[in-house]
Amino acid sequence: MICRASGSLLPAGPLAVPDANLSSISKVDERNCTSMRSSSLGSRDLAKTYHGPMVPRQRRVTNADIGDGILNAKAWPSELRVSKDKKTLTVRFTEGGEFRLPAEFLRVLSPSAEVQGHSPDQKQTVHGKRKVEIMQVEPVGNYAVKIVFDDMHYTGIYSWDYLMKLGREQDDLWNGYLAELEEKGLTRDR
Repeated sequence: MICRASGSLLPAGPLAVPDANLSSISKVDERNCTSMRSSSLGSRDLAKTYHGPMVPRQRRVTNADIGDGILNAKAWPSELRVSKDKKTLTVRFTEGGEFRLPAEFLRVLSPSAEVQGHSPDQKQTVHGKRKVEIMQVEPVGNYAVKIVFDDMHYTGIYSWDYLMKLGREQDDLWNGYLAELEEKGLTRDR
């Protein structure tokens, strides 16, 4: 569910997109939220009306898409869900595979230049993010989402392929991160 609060979109409970067909997206909100079922709307109306993160329809990638930044993405999500406590993003892919990615994990491995740098030797070790939460998830074209965290980090663009990689390699990436913290004398807490 997505609520409009103070002019921004914030998750209120789980956010679910049942499948990759836009005509089946439904959004039911509580308290300060609105309720909308898209079956009564055309897809053009939905694109103008639905303000939450959405998973685009799956379609064939063409050569023209390469110039648009899609770059023949192999992974394609069928569901994105933010947990009620805002600590986990669950991503389900059409190819199979469902991954529960903790907010801390997503934050410390953000694909942003702030974290990854512009070259491998510029990569930063982010520490003290144990309690970070997901505030917002926004679509970026047809290939990614931008995740806004409560520490106000918002510059990471998480492509579908990158989310798939994080899910598949979660244990190795997390263990590598913990080893890096220990090596540098840093902690997950502030």
